[in-house]
Amino acid sequence: QVQLIESGGGLVQAGGSLRLSCAASGRTFSTYNMGWFRQAPGKEREFVAFITWTSTLTDYGDSVKGRFTISRDNAKNTLYLQMNRLKPEDTATYFCAGRIPAPSSLRSSSTYNYWGQGTQVTVAS
Repeated sequence: QVQLIESGGGLVQAGGSLRLSCAASGRTFSTYNMGWFRQAPGKEREFVAFITWTSTLTDYGDSVKGRFTISRDNAKNTLYLQMNRLKPEDTATYFCAGRIPAPSSLRSSSTYNYWGQGTQVTVAS
């Protein structure tokens, strides 16, 4: 069992930056593939980024590629999402999620076993 707690959200002006953190409990964090998803009001949950448990592979949604960077520190049981050049359309609740390695798409939210409660990011124009 893994518990995930996001932090770092807030209000920022367009063009600004934020860094989200996701603190994980338990000693199995280092063996989990991790992802970030977001959901805006009235919209479906959207894939943002994932990182494998060894950090050897990352991937990003098209809308954030080149602006966001996912990383992890397994010694600190923490996942990060550095968000630069933020746009108003990045406004959403951001969730971190974890799953055991498995042969299924890391872009699909339905394949993740554990979820945090979310942190709100609001980008003002």
